[in-house]
Amino acid sequence: MTSDRPSSKTSLAISYLFVPGNRPERFSKAVQAGADAIIFDLEDAVHPDSKAAARAAIRAWQERMPRVSCERYIRLNRVGSALFRQDQNWLIDMRYPERCNGIFLPKAQCCEALAQVVERLLEWQSELKIIAIIETAKGLQQVESIAAIPGIARLAFGSLDFALDINCSQIPEAFLFARNRIVLASRTADLPSPIDGVTPAISNMAMVVRDSHYARSLGFGAKLCIHPSQLVTVQRAFLPDSRQLAWADRVMRAVATGSRAVQVDGEMVDLPLIERARRLLDMARRYAPIARAVAC
Repeated sequence: MTSDRPSSKTSLAISYLFVPGNRPERFSKAVQAGADAIIFDLEDAVHPDSKAAARAAIRAWQERMPRVSCERYIRLNRVGSALFRQDQNWLIDMRYPERCNGIFLPKAQCCEALAQVVERLLEWQSELKIIAIIETAKGLQQVESIAAIPGIARLAFGSLDFALDINCSQIPEAFLFARNRIVLASRTADLPSPIDGVTPAISNMAMVVRDSHYARSLGFGAKLCIHPSQLVTVQRAFLPDSRQLAWADRVMRAVATGSRAVQVDGEMVDLPLIERARRLLDMARRYAPIARAVAC
């Protein structure tokens, strides 16, 4: 199976789709749904009695599918748990480790333990993208240190588990501090823009649109998804739209003479906005195949 999507070496995934590890009949469907990345889940979506079957199903599919049209990640169980130790032993014995693009580490909060795990995972697969999910109060308190661990490739926000941990409502105001801190920690550690948490609504696309645009406005660059129906909406929200691109084009044409301060659409545009315009156009170029797909 091939794809015209940009390679992971030139662009970052925007939409990450969870698929339960014990539902192998959904694996290929998840790939075909058009996600930038799929996440085989061994944690919350899988009952403890089904963990072994889930590992076996993922291994069999990985060995059978040398190439797919998106990145492949695995969400392991919580670091330090007995289930995580079983996950580690299973990974070591897996054939074709290069077919796993990355690992999600849930409930990241102990820097020392995380650093040791990251080191071992990179020994298993040196090109692995390791994503730490911040979803507890303790994890948020350590987020800057977690982001700075060598080998951590990106941060993600586990909003539902975070709400459970601090006993708050699942409303934007309750998550604002956590989201801001995760974005700032990513920036100070020179990591890519982080991944926002899931929107539980499957049939309410208006809520997915709202949540995606809100996360993007705070500095997030991607979103976790729990259903294929959410993918196109998420991808559209995190990519520049035609209005933004038209503005960026007008800005770049206005500064073509070398000026660093120009008037565009009746507003003064100086260096920060010029750089913003340049980034929008660069993003549109790098994600052109995805942009064309979601526009259809």
